[in-house]
Amino acid sequence: MDEQPEPVQEPASQSGGGLDRRAELSEFLRTRRARLKPEDVGLPDFGRRRVPGLRREELAQLAGVSVAYYTRLEQGNGRNVSAEVLDAIARALRLSDAEHAHLMHLAKPKQHKKKPVARTQQARPALRHLLDSIDSVPAYIVGRRSDILAWNRMAAALFGDWAELPAPERNWARLVFLRPEYRELFVEWDQKASDIVGYLRMDAGCRPDDPRLSALVGELSVKSEEFRRLWAAHDVKEKSYGVKRLRHPLVGDLTLSFETFRLVDDVEQSLITYHAEPGTPSAEALRLLASWGADATRAGAGSTAPPA
Repeated sequence: MDEQPEPVQEPASQSGGGLDRRAELSEFLRTRRARLKPEDVGLPDFGRRRVPGLRREELAQLAGVSVAYYTRLEQGNGRNVSAEVLDAIARALRLSDAEHAHLMHLAKPKQHKKKPVARTQQARPALRHLLDSIDSVPAYIVGRRSDILAWNRMAAALFGDWAELPAPERNWARLVFLRPEYRELFVEWDQKASDIVGYLRMDAGCRPDDPRLSALVGELSVKSEEFRRLWAAHDVKEKSYGVKRLRHPLVGDLTLSFETFRLVDDVEQSLITYHAEPGTPSAEALRLLASWGADATRAGAGSTAPPA
């Protein structure tokens, strides 16, 4: 029998102010199943389907579990599910490594030691000194919820002077979705926006009880239709490496490679660096930004006007 269409759910909250882990698990599995077609997994396609993707019984068959067992899991009941079963479901759903890890976080959450969930994350002083010593490469440290914790002069020259913003506004999700200048800065803004939401989804899987993350998701869902659409897709991503194209108000277009270095002593913090291929116009543009110092910082994405 064909399944009935399932309504798109708004971000669910727990009584403690975090996200509802059971609802997150349910929606994640449902959206991963919906993106697969029978021909993608070697199954025959019989008849018209009322909803996109595989049926629950087809997915259960591929994973080697009963339909009732898989249905309970997709309804958010991950209690007592084994890692082996989750691995089988991940293979059946063709999950990426990041998606597989996200599924494990949602279905079998780690028990964190009791600590104040509202505590403010900070970059170690030694890391701040390291950032200050890097004078030719834009670099910053990002923490949970995409909060920007520390940065160097070149990052301010490239992205804007974050020191002028209140601390709660130093957050990549708020910058990308709520500040028009960042839409102009990132040439492929849609990709940047998708990346940010994917990172937040990974955070939500690791710490669904974080009330600050729940509040951030709620705020952005109200203020940005684009965020609301991307959040409903349940896509997840890990911070890694790649290329970004920027359009800076002073030096024009840049093509920069970024690298992500997760800190060993705090895996919830990462050092991000941007660099240009030597001898390219982008490398010359970074050199100019470095030479202009404070003037370049005032002309970054976060300011309202270039220097006089």
